[in-house]
Order: sequence, then C-alpha cells, then structure tokens
Amino acid sequence: MNELELKYGCNPNQKPSRIYMENGADLPIKVLNGKPGYINFLDAFNGWQLVRELKAATGLPAATSFKHVSPAGAAVGLPLTETESKIYWVDDLGELSPLASAYARARGADRMSSFGDFISLSDVCDASTAKIIKREVSDGVIAPGYEPEALEILKAKKGGKYNVIEIDPNYVPDPIEHKQVFGVTFEQGRNELKIDRDFLGNIVTENKEIPDSAKIDLIISLITLKYTQSNSVCYAKGGQAIGIGAGQQSRIHCTRLAGQKADNWFLRQAPQVLNLQFVDGIKRADRDNAIDLYIGDEYMDVLADGAWENIFKVKPPVFTAEEKRAWLDKNTDVALGSDAFFPFGDNIERAHKSGVKYVAEPGGSIRDDHVIDTCNKYNMAMCFTGIRLFHH
Repeated sequence: MNELELKYGCNPNQKPSRIYMENGADLPIKVLNGKPGYINFLDAFNGWQLVRELKAATGLPAATSFKHVSPAGAAVGLPLTETESKIYWVDDLGELSPLASAYARARGADRMSSFGDFISLSDVCDASTAKIIKREVSDGVIAPGYEPEALEILKAKKGGKYNVIEIDPNYVPDPIEHKQVFGVTFEQGRNELKIDRDFLGNIVTENKEIPDSAKIDLIISLITLKYTQSNSVCYAKGGQAIGIGAGQQSRIHCTRLAGQKADNWFLRQAPQVLNLQFVDGIKRADRDNAIDLYIGDEYMDVLADGAWENIFKVKPPVFTAEEKRAWLDKNTDVALGSDAFFPFGDNIERAHKSGVKYVAEPGGSIRDDHVIDTCNKYNMAMCFTGIRLFHH
C-alpha cells in the first residue's frame, strides 16, 4: 500500500488529506484496526522514533505517551515501586511486564496531559501492556507487532474503533526529509544524532560525578527532547520523564512549566494524596482532575462544601503550602535536559527547587560561566553536549 486516504487534516475543514510515499515504495505501516487521522500519524511517527532510540540507547523496552505532536511522558521498562504502582493506578494488575511498566510510567508522569494520548511502544505489545491501555482514554497505539491476546484486547476498545498501527521495525527513511509551509518546500538532513553515554562526557562543573542511573535519566531526557516541540526542557528520574515543558518561547518558562509538572508528579506520592478516599464509581479522569486541583492553588474547587461530597467519601484537609514544600524537599537526584543552552542561571535556580542534581545542555551561551557557577552553588553536575536538539 503506497498511500492511505485520511478523513481530514489537522482540522475537519482541511481536505483532502492522505499519507503516501513519494518514492513509490509501500508505506512502512499497517492499520490493524480503526481509522487513524492526520494528527494520529504525526504522533505515531514521532513517538515511534523516540521509543526506538530509547530502546537502542538503554537496552530496555520503552514507551511514550504523545499529545499534539509532543510527548506528555516517556519511560523505559524499569520495575515500579509500590507507591508508583498506586499513583499510576496499576496496583490492581499484579506483576507487569517491562513494556507495561514503561507505559505505566509514560502515562503516569502527567496524567492530565496524557488524556486522549497516542501511544508508541518499542517492542511487540503484550497482553500486560494492552490491559493498561484498555482502561485509559487513548486515541491509538503504534508498535512493531502485537501478541494475539493483546490485539484482541485492543480491537475491542472504543467499541471496536480503537486505532492500532503496526510499523515495520526495519524501515529506514531517506536521509533527506521535506515539508511544505505556505506552498514552499523545506529540505534538511534528518536528525540522525545518536544519543548515548558518550554524549555526556564533557562535565564542566566542579562536581564530576554522574552515576549510571543518572546517565540513563539524562539520556531519556535528551532523546525525549529530540522529539518535543521546541523550546523544550525535560526533568527525568528513575527511568522516566517526570516533567516536560514543550513549545514555549522563553526557556525559563519551559523550565518552570516542566518543573511544576515534576513537582506534581512527586506531590502525588505524598501521604496526603495517597490517603484520599474517593467516592465509589468515580471516573479515572475525574479522579485525576481532582488530584491535580487538590495539590494546586485552586484546591478549594474540590474542597468547598457542596463540591467535595461529589468526589470524596471524607473531606480531606488542606494540603498546605508549607506541607507541600516540605514534601518537595525530599525529591532529590533529578536529571534535567534542555534542547538548547540555558541563557541565564535562573533556570538552574528553578531546577534546584525541583530536586535537580544532574544537568545536560548544549552550552555555548555568553553566560555559560554564570550558569556553571549557579550549578556549583548547589553541587550539581552539568555536562555540555555541544549539540542543539530543536524540533519543529
């Protein structure tokens, strides 16, 4: 199959729409179920590249959760702790496969943003992973294959309309890529940059120690940024992205946005949140939204009389700013990647508040010395990669 007609483009008024191979070759994908759309394929192809590179760099199964052509989460298949299983809502599923653990992490990093995601998996989708996907609101999944039981589970989702795409894992695109904007064709070499441990060798701070676990987190951060709309910043810990700031014009806004998401990820592990007693039958999305409000500044939206009764069995106490700060101070050894250089030390100051200990960025700012000095103030280890990772 050389081309596939789509219902419409980015919006319903944008017709006709299709994907096709200009060189006359067959498309590298098969649609096993559903009718994926234009944005679905943008998410699928970007996400597939991300997880394929994560798998190659770490040797671990990888998953990502995409929304609007940027990842909401990305992770490799490390085992979940008991607390992580609870905050990702998979503690009732028993032992998970490594691939299922990767998706649980990717989906769980920012559940608000992952609502209605498109999923990319580095490995053949197994039943363990499909069972997690089955219970989440999602638009579709792309993987190099599907176990029979997994495919049956996915085909039954959304009344039989769930999008399931199989991609040829051996497909290699042309080294030159093209896109059109306003009728003008742009051409560039594909970004084939290989990101691995060797990428992290130029440590410019007084602290030169970056343990292997932190190197994995920095690699996850940088590969995630490679497929995130720029400007972008990514916080990572424990084998997963925990906060991604995408598409901001100001880098400090990226750092703040991603830092707030990382803070929310950690606040969800606090006893005040783990002990929330939700009413029976509450939908998963409503539960996620309630938690997001409870740990944020608009907590009275869910704690006001007349509101909390619809969400909780017992009215929770306010999670005070002081309590939240005390809890966040326990978050340590976080890794941070940036797709371009930090122009000011204020990014490092903000990162420090979210427990960042390890940093990877291209370097090259006229204020590099200031950024390095700020890292030294907090005993952070920072490496200059020398390579920008813009993605548009």
